[in-house]
Amino acid sequence: MRYPAVQSKSVLITGCSSGIGLASARWLRDAGWTVYPSARKAADLSALGAEGFTPIELDVASSESIQGAAARVLDATGGTLGALVNNAGFAQAGALEDVSRDALRQQFEVNVFGAHELTNCFIPTMRKQGWGRIVNVSSIFGLITSPMLGSYCATKYAMESLSDALRLELRSAGIAVALIEPGPIITRFRKNAAERASETLDTAESNYGAIYEKQIERRRNRTREKKPDWFNRPPEDVAKRIHAALESPRPRARYRVTIPARAGALLRRVAPTALVDHLLARRVPDPDDR
Repeated sequence: MRYPAVQSKSVLITGCSSGIGLASARWLRDAGWTVYPSARKAADLSALGAEGFTPIELDVASSESIQGAAARVLDATGGTLGALVNNAGFAQAGALEDVSRDALRQQFEVNVFGAHELTNCFIPTMRKQGWGRIVNVSSIFGLITSPMLGSYCATKYAMESLSDALRLELRSAGIAVALIEPGPIITRFRKNAAERASETLDTAESNYGAIYEKQIERRRNRTREKKPDWFNRPPEDVAKRIHAALESPRPRARYRVTIPARAGALLRRVAPTALVDHLLARRVPDPDDR
């Protein structure tokens, strides 16, 4: 379907302290967009301001923060907005048997409920103007479930489904909805996941406690950054696809980034469940392997 062009190239991007969000803010600004990048922490907001952005303080786990941020963006843009990029999120690592109800709830608050509420803040504006773009950053883990990341995968599956419904509901209003499905991207994702795991997992009681401690310590102490290769790609590769989704007259429903993401989607579509289970079961650590 052909969608109306964005007449006001203004965009709010969540989760811009680093990684995909920061790369996308820089990429879109260079492409002529007026970018409002958001972050939670004062230091990250100051860093964004030092780069010449107009940063927006936003904690997507807080309804009050969401409502306030949306109001500030609409005020700054004169009551209009060209696009919203829902990128903020984190991964709750750990076997599901070790993830508490509170930890699972927080995973959904940030990765799903916050994005949903923020999106609903701008839909009335986009409906009234008759155009707009909504881009939701999902993951290949929204198509394939990895053991030891079940909580995170569940939120990405939810994001996939919500985006599919929203795309159909808004198409007659001229509002395009697209999903970005990255594979391995070189960011602080894994290190942040390790920090989260150290705060939420009871390593003393878990069957995998010693393994958690070993992995957390390894990721904390990693000083050398990965270099881009055919498997791990820089966040700019995702920013490029977000840009395409915002400006294409016929945006795709899904943009898969990295070879592993495309291969994983193909595997999910054509391979029998028994084969996929056999391959993914290798990611479950042996509790005796300490």
